[in-house]
Amino acid sequence: MKIVFLTQSYPPMVSGAAIFAGRLAKGMAARGHEVLVIAASDRDTPYLEQGINLSVLRLRSFPNPLRVNQRVMLPARRTIWKALRDFQPNLIHTHDPFQMGLTGVAWASQTRIPITLSIHQLPWFIASYIPDVDGLRAHAESMLWKYARWLLKKFTGILTPTQTISDIVAERTGIHPQTISYGLDLRSFSTSPLFPDLEMALRHKLDLPPSVPTLLHVGRLDTDKCVDRVICAAAQTMQTTDAHLLIIGDGREKPALIRLCRSLGVARRVHFPGFIAFEQGLPEMYRLASLFVTASEIETQSMVLLEAAASGLPIAAVRATCIPEIVHHGENGFLSRPGDLNALAKSMMILLQNPAQARQMGKASRRLAQCHDQQITMDMHEELYRELIAEKNGWRMEMLAPWTRPAGTKLMVNLPSYPGGTSQRKKPRSALR
Repeated sequence: MKIVFLTQSYPPMVSGAAIFAGRLAKGMAARGHEVLVIAASDRDTPYLEQGINLSVLRLRSFPNPLRVNQRVMLPARRTIWKALRDFQPNLIHTHDPFQMGLTGVAWASQTRIPITLSIHQLPWFIASYIPDVDGLRAHAESMLWKYARWLLKKFTGILTPTQTISDIVAERTGIHPQTISYGLDLRSFSTSPLFPDLEMALRHKLDLPPSVPTLLHVGRLDTDKCVDRVICAAAQTMQTTDAHLLIIGDGREKPALIRLCRSLGVARRVHFPGFIAFEQGLPEMYRLASLFVTASEIETQSMVLLEAAASGLPIAAVRATCIPEIVHHGENGFLSRPGDLNALAKSMMILLQNPAQARQMGKASRRLAQCHDQQITMDMHEELYRELIAEKNGWRMEMLAPWTRPAGTKLMVNLPSYPGGTSQRKKPRSALR
């Protein structure tokens, strides 16, 4: 198959959509499919990267004023269409419902190829960034749902990572998405204790005292993630324990969160090492922790919860959106009411004061994570792509098996080069559930 992924955010940018799009593109390329990714440039200039079966075309962009280290692509319909015309894909998979999604839909309609959309955010997530003045936020959310009902009908397939989000989309739009987990490379996250020397070195690097219990939060430090609630609840827990809070990530709220720690008198026990990539030792940070905590209410799946579960951590979280699909109350962690800081603090306290129970919950977390193996995710996407292409073209399924090519062969595509850079619609079928 020849597959195009359209996405605003793509690694090294950091977001759930970017990380998943990167994994999916690399996974399909590793299976022998020709893959083209078109995304916003993470630099000041556009450029093109080419590897074995995978080309990444980065287009002109500007910094996203709402997100740290994120960029937004400038209008580029003509450039995208040229790349699509040169590549001639069998299928388009977009991760953006706006500029990229509309451009992909127009191309797919003209060329009669299937196009799928992965939903990474719901309208109320986006509306949370809009000032809540004179009903502006509620109006914006209503308009976004209206747009979603219009747009989703144009896609051959709609995907979400959890059943909860699929049900919400079906209720609000009448369109039933297929649920496919983001998945996780379970080999990358371990439940094994750290070697003493490595643990000591990590604690020294993070300024964590030896042996103190560590509460871990990983994610963006933006308003919608409610990290301030994590800090306030942890501060309660710190009153009766010697625990420290480790907050990994970056975002616009970081300065305000640091000030909050000072005002609560816990600044010396809350650590902000910034963003830590997988290659920089993120899996070891999970293994260093005693438990994972989050107060986010806007997740479509939450990769960090999957990573925490795969690392064998018990989890303290809130009962909101899809989180109960990953955190089973009383089994691998505790869920509290959104905004109930006392209950969130109590969840952490129970886990710290009952190490045997915490260990059993950590084992349950790992068992739950096994259901989200990344290879299952790749298999399901690959099967769906083949089915949609076959149905659209009336081809036999066996004709769509990925071809083989000598090892080391690069995918050479006639894509744009830049100065300064390297070179009848139908509702998704019930069978897609």
